[in-house]
Amino acid sequence: MATIKEYQKDNLTVIWEPKKCIHAGICVKTLPKVYDPKATPWVNCNNASVDELKAQIDACPSGALSYRGS
Repeated sequence: MATIKEYQKDNLTVIWEPKKCIHAGICVKTLPKVYDPKATPWVNCNNASVDELKAQIDACPSGALSYRGS
């Protein structure tokens, strides 16, 4: 079964599927206060607005990041 991680921000759930990730780094470059590969957990949704998170996730080239909710 594939590993799927979920992170919450208000009514938005950020979903990360590590096996899909191509490590393009767009997430880290766009929102470095949210995505920190050296931190555990590496995603901290509290450091960006829901709109910022959605815009960045929409730019993920591999589809490893997605979301559900508002």
